[in-house]
Amino acid sequence: MDIHVSIHGRRDLAGQLYRQLRGAIADGRLPAGERLPSTRDLATQLGVSRKTTLEAFDQLIAEGYLVARQGDGTFVADGVAHDAAHTEARSPRGPRPASVWKRVPPALAMPTPGSTPPIDYLGGVTDKTLFPFDAWRRCIAHALRVQARGRGSYRDPAGEQELRLAIAQYVGFSRAVACQWQQVIVTQGAQQAIDLTARVMIAPGDTVAMEDPGYPPARASLLALGARVVPVPVDAQGLVVERLPDDAKLVYVTPSHQFPLGMPMSLERRLALLAWASGRGALILEDDYDGEFRFEGRPLDSLKSLDRAGVVVYVGTFSKTIFPELRIGYAVPPAGLLDAFTKARQLNDWHGCNLTQTALARFMLDGHFAKHLRRVQKHYARRREALLDHLRGGLAPWFEPIVPAAGIHLTARLRHGLTEAAVIDAARRKQIGLYGIAGFHAGRRRGQGLLFGYGDIRLDALHASMTTLKMLLGKAAG
Repeated sequence: MDIHVSIHGRRDLAGQLYRQLRGAIADGRLPAGERLPSTRDLATQLGVSRKTTLEAFDQLIAEGYLVARQGDGTFVADGVAHDAAHTEARSPRGPRPASVWKRVPPALAMPTPGSTPPIDYLGGVTDKTLFPFDAWRRCIAHALRVQARGRGSYRDPAGEQELRLAIAQYVGFSRAVACQWQQVIVTQGAQQAIDLTARVMIAPGDTVAMEDPGYPPARASLLALGARVVPVPVDAQGLVVERLPDDAKLVYVTPSHQFPLGMPMSLERRLALLAWASGRGALILEDDYDGEFRFEGRPLDSLKSLDRAGVVVYVGTFSKTIFPELRIGYAVPPAGLLDAFTKARQLNDWHGCNLTQTALARFMLDGHFAKHLRRVQKHYARRREALLDHLRGGLAPWFEPIVPAAGIHLTARLRHGLTEAAVIDAARRKQIGLYGIAGFHAGRRRGQGLLFGYGDIRLDALHASMTTLKMLLGKAAG
């Protein structure tokens, strides 16, 4: 390995090397157990004599910073680094973020390996065992060949043309969104599409309306740009349009599968929302995050398919249909905003990974994506039905499920004075991960309930965990 060491002049060379290596070890830049270059190799690298490197190594070994192992090399000793980042964080004179970040809620906690329970009802998670990885590998191999043939260059910030064409065909067929491939902007997941929409539309102090309860990362993105986010209640028909603030420039909604409660927005409300936005020159951000999975009733038209005034940006993602690690989403903005969206996309991170975009385009255009959706739809439908049977059956004394027509999660309200924390803690002790909905509320009224993500729950695990939950609640009630 190369070590960043700067030697100046010809005086005290061994001392310079000693102090810089000691500082790198103390700061953690050279971690415990790291093997250092030989004294001969390091001397060649730095353009000094081997005697200089030997003197520095000998002193560091004598002080316990390094450990020499006969015939193996020289290594950084254990337990000699201190937490430099922690020391910096305590400095009262360090830089501070802009004041707007004080309003932004804490970042979502990401699960670490081994921290999730064996049966985990986390929302938005897909079952990767159902994904056709053999077909995906062939698509990745195709993308590698395409990439190898091309010259190294920056790409179109709106995304690879082939993928934009595949997305335009897909949303036109499945969601009745009429668009040309030129209108599709490929993003790093739906979150970037939400952020781009806010950047294009919002200036600090502007009013944004959002469902309450709603999706916390969307709220955080809007707050980070200095927006005044106004929570708007939802009922059995979705967003209550009459409660929208008159000065809102942007309205964020999840009409196909309200997050987190699950009900779809009625056609009457959809038309009312479109009329409201058209009359005020406001933009509607339609987040169709998992509307592909529909289990009952006739599909309602997307807001984008009903839009005749150019007031809807349609946002989708492959995180809920393939897997979250893919990090590919898309936005279909109104024609009048397309140029601004492309500029914002380029300024945000220039463009996404063309390797995965090319692979996904081939995956879709060859029919693998549609086949995959048909297959997982059957599995998710069975899991949804099994979960509802438990919530309506043995768990009915404690839960009131809100039956969704689409999506891969459902929410159940708690009965009889139960609290989210009590149920979640009891389940966690039995290695079952449950999640509450109170944190999705921005207003004062915070309903008590649980969100059950069933995308990655096998049927046998679902039945076993729901039986255990019934037993736990029965004991608590008794």
